[in-house]
Amino acid sequence: MGRVGVLLLNLGGPDKIKDVRPFLYNLFSDPEIIRLPVKALQKPLAWLISTLRAKKSQANYLDIGGGSPLRKITEAQGQALEAKLKELGREAKIYIGMRYWHPFTEEAISRIKDDGIEKLVVLPLYPQFSISTSGSSFRLLEEMWATDKALQQIEYTVITSWYDLPGYLQAMADLIAGELDKFDRPNDVHIFFSAHGVPVSYVEEAGDPYQQEIEECARLIVQTLNRPNEHTLAYQSRVGPVEWLKPYTEEALQELGDRGVEDLLVVPISFVSEHIETLQEIDIEYREIAEEAGITNFQRVPALNVHPGFINSLANLVIESLNSSSQTFAEIIHPAKNMKMYPQEKWQWGMTTAAEVWNGRLAMLGFMALIIELISGNGPLHLVGIL
Repeated sequence: MGRVGVLLLNLGGPDKIKDVRPFLYNLFSDPEIIRLPVKALQKPLAWLISTLRAKKSQANYLDIGGGSPLRKITEAQGQALEAKLKELGREAKIYIGMRYWHPFTEEAISRIKDDGIEKLVVLPLYPQFSISTSGSSFRLLEEMWATDKALQQIEYTVITSWYDLPGYLQAMADLIAGELDKFDRPNDVHIFFSAHGVPVSYVEEAGDPYQQEIEECARLIVQTLNRPNEHTLAYQSRVGPVEWLKPYTEEALQELGDRGVEDLLVVPISFVSEHIETLQEIDIEYREIAEEAGITNFQRVPALNVHPGFINSLANLVIESLNSSSQTFAEIIHPAKNMKMYPQEKWQWGMTTAAEVWNGRLAMLGFMALIIELISGNGPLHLVGIL
């Protein structure tokens, strides 16, 4: 089979406080995150938003220790996966390609070429597919393969999503069961699945299968868990002026509090590693909302990280992929069902984000006001002498 490599795809996150602003710039420069009618405005707008968001985002990262743990956890997952593959009789070198921070996908691809990899498995660390996560990375890789003859010599296959992988489902169920048993009345605990949201237009207009896969994933986890607990699925990280998938996490928490729910166990269903959305958004922001709503016992299931069952299931998935027919980037992001990689939302300046909670409406209005003032030569900035 030749030299085998496995490319793990993930979002990335700032390692240190000084990395926050450039990380945000990279994030908002991606047209899958912010779509503009004029391409030339992409980078100026990314600069503006990252500058406006830097202090608030830095404060959020300070809440979790001064940086994202995502890189270290992903590296640990890669090491565990490589060891498990070797144990199962399959030698493979693991590479990590982050979308918006080091080690960037481009860096990983450069090492893959230098190492003479002949067969590559592309494995996103997102259980469910979305055009804003796996899709964005696949788009980048497709462009790289189209322009690099050396890459075209590498045989590759792509794993699109794996939300229904039995080993993954069992690992999630085991973690949930372990946390439930810490409550005084385990069977009375309400299980609360919180998934990262996407705009409704992604699903209804662009054909993104994300919502379907999330809902099916939650159903399969509950089935695997086989407990009598009630459960709720909601979506977090909503931003901007467009409609996102509902119910929203903050509103669902309030409704459960109004119903008298006191014991709640949150399950971060779309994340396999601890990062800003689990450690800060869920553990701090949503905990406060829940407690104010009357939910007195708010607990969370830890992310999978290097859970042995999870790593074992990924190893088996890689081996299965190596033994099956290849699937290309084009077959995934340009399928027969015409899924759109760049859906235009109903709002003219549609915005989304995959990692940060930020005020998209305010940022865009501020940017538009600045452009108008620069063009007209009149406005508050000219009045005070800034322009």
